[in-house]
Amino acid sequence: MGENFFSTIYDNPIISAVNDVYALDKAIKSPCKIIFLLAGSIFNLKQIVKKARDNEMQIYVHIDLIDGFSKDMVALRYINENIKPDGIITTKSNLIKIAKDMNLFAIQRLFILDSLSLETGKKSIRATKPDAVEILPGIMPKIIKEIHRETRIPIIAGGLIKDKEDVINSIKSGAIGISTSKENIWYL
Repeated sequence: MGENFFSTIYDNPIISAVNDVYALDKAIKSPCKIIFLLAGSIFNLKQIVKKARDNEMQIYVHIDLIDGFSKDMVALRYINENIKPDGIITTKSNLIKIAKDMNLFAIQRLFILDSLSLETGKKSIRATKPDAVEILPGIMPKIIKEIHRETRIPIIAGGLIKDKEDVINSIKSGAIGISTSKENIWYL
């Protein structure tokens, strides 16, 4: 589990974050090979995942943002067994543990707003041991270094990434990838 994600992200560290289903085709046509799906519903999720897979894209579903599913073990099991994404993204620590028990690649999304959220986030990472962590906002090189140094979990920087300089600074700080909905960055 995860080898495909890591080999793909090392080849191209830019991840297309699709926060509007109408941007899916643009993401598929981009040079990115990984999609973070941040939109969709119970009605279209299966077709979205199939379309990405048919175009040889990996797709990771942010289950907190998909309409119509409860945020629990039953929904996660249904998504895993019937939709079959490459993995999931969630802010919920309990779902990370459940996903890992299902042998589903799990990315924990953390919003780092202050010192308390930083410390809480590190504790959560240590407890759940996700396969990777997405940190938002992604323009915090010192925080990326600190979290990676203290947890040794692969870091993805996301949020507020606006230009090539932000991408370079995040990668130099230890992030293995950058997730962004900014289409111009997909082509860096």
